[in-house]
Amino acid sequence: MNVLQTEQPVPLICFSHLRWDFVLQRPQHLMSRFAAERPVWFWEEAIPTDHHLPYLEFHAFDGTSVQSIRPRVPHGMPQQETLTRLLDQFLAITGITLPVMWFYTPQMWPFAAHVAASAIVYDCMDELSGFRFAPPDLARNEAALIAHADLVFTGGHSIFEAKRGAHSDIHPFPSSVDAAHFRAARDGLPDPADQAGIANPRLGYYGVVDERLDLDLIRQMALLRPDWQIVMVGPVVKLSPADLPRTPNIHWLGQKDYADLPRYIAGWDLALMPFAINEATRFISPTKTLEYLAAGRQVVSTPVRDVVRHYAGLDAVRIEEGVDAFIAACDAALAHPCPRDAADGLLAGQSWDATFAAMNAHLARIRKARRPGWAVAEIAARVRT
Repeated sequence: MNVLQTEQPVPLICFSHLRWDFVLQRPQHLMSRFAAERPVWFWEEAIPTDHHLPYLEFHAFDGTSVQSIRPRVPHGMPQQETLTRLLDQFLAITGITLPVMWFYTPQMWPFAAHVAASAIVYDCMDELSGFRFAPPDLARNEAALIAHADLVFTGGHSIFEAKRGAHSDIHPFPSSVDAAHFRAARDGLPDPADQAGIANPRLGYYGVVDERLDLDLIRQMALLRPDWQIVMVGPVVKLSPADLPRTPNIHWLGQKDYADLPRYIAGWDLALMPFAINEATRFISPTKTLEYLAAGRQVVSTPVRDVVRHYAGLDAVRIEEGVDAFIAACDAALAHPCPRDAADGLLAGQSWDATFAAMNAHLARIRKARRPGWAVAEIAARVRT
């Protein structure tokens, strides 16, 4: 009898540089779906502590059965050795053997490399080496992770093209959309209190505010069109308050819950993607493009490579470079109603359910390919180094 036909659902440990309760994006969408069929543990980056001993925090969040794990490592204690010990203790206490190990960051591979796994997946959603403050050993750790991975996924086609030669089983999966969630914005929703007093026209952006945004473009837009109200929703990361452009018509509203985003978008006349064209954006495939379209808003974007690749022919998306051209595109979009037919056709094939199903099928294929009747002892002996 094939062991894979009778075994209990194999636990999945997801190693992520993003916290579960940060901005809801790819890891949360996918891991929530995995958790419907198997135990899922979400291992986050370590947090320093003044305590004299290392320990693990376990966090449960409403609306999901995913369990978040936050290691706490005392100041000055060697991190990799400590995390290795904490991971071993976690596996021993829970009784987990041969888990699926799913990585969003190569930086967690060194302390998990010794664990015998039934499958190792690297979901490379971003080219982290291009981000500000990228660790110097990231490229080396990524090469080691890819060498041991059974499957590699990428968060877009540009990053897939850059890494396709590094692994024989690599697949592009651009981020998808929960169309029903954002489509609610089309019907009109009450303005949130902190947006209700802002005049129109409103040009809005939501997402992480970091080095990927062209802050000078935002500043110039605000100065050249003082009648436009630019609404910026999202947490500020790796930037200081002094870095942000400040004019009376730029409104920094901070981070909002995913559940509330349709209410903000419903009050916008136009959606913005004012990304800088730099190393940090070279491989991004912004999820918000599809979310804006699902909400029924036209999009004006700078020429991010994957945005050009997927949306250049879509009337609801205008792509321009330079302040004058970007402003002209906003003018044109504001003057015309959003053409939705082609955008809605595109949205139909880009659901998170479909993406999860395809990824899960790849995972099942990898596990099924293992020799029938394999023994736990045999797999456990295949320690990955």
